[in-house]
Amino acid sequence: MNKLVAEFLGTFTLVLFGCGAAVIAGPEIGMTGISLAFGLALVGMAYGIGAVSGCHINPAVSLGMVAAGRMSLPEAAKYIVAQVAGAIAGAGVLLVIASGKADYSLAEGGLGQNGWGTGYLGEYSLTAAFVFEAVATFLFMVVILGSTGAGAPTAMAGLAIGLALVVIHLVGINVTGVSVNPARAIGPAIFVGGTALSQLWLFIVAPVLGAVVAGLVFSAGLLAPSK
Repeated sequence: MNKLVAEFLGTFTLVLFGCGAAVIAGPEIGMTGISLAFGLALVGMAYGIGAVSGCHINPAVSLGMVAAGRMSLPEAAKYIVAQVAGAIAGAGVLLVIASGKADYSLAEGGLGQNGWGTGYLGEYSLTAAFVFEAVATFLFMVVILGSTGAGAPTAMAGLAIGLALVVIHLVGINVTGVSVNPARAIGPAIFVGGTALSQLWLFIVAPVLGAVVAGLVFSAGLLAPSK
């Protein structure tokens, strides 16, 4: 139960502060600031709850761990339920806060939801969005598995993983708003609805695909340290 509480709280924090940076402070801090908000929220949670649950706070990461042989599927399923619940709660709290501004409109201001195509940020295509989410999640999972594996300086893992998320956001915000995390995508989409909900499938399928492939690469020993 402690692990599930930790995963709920960690995903709640990531969505509240990461998406919150975009919704509340976006014009002031820009894409660099939003990228740092997501990455630093992850760094904080990595050291705050990492010892409890491993700080996956991402269904794709949990499934990647299963593929790598570091976690059982039943335990991952429990993690995923907690992560999605935390993301929805985080988006809900963000909506309450954002609604406190007189000129805020959910339809116009959104909740930092992911997307692609006409009218969404850089207006990238579905193919570009899918490739970015899959490849970025694959590389993100490589950092996670490598920095937490045997022989790695694990005390620095949280910082390495958080900085990787910063870089991913710096590159990808204009493409998809950056998910690489199905829970992070689900939370805002549930409240925003419409296009955000109809496009949600991509932000579940592509990150899971990328993370599982990375897990299989590690499971096969293709990135094992040289002996």
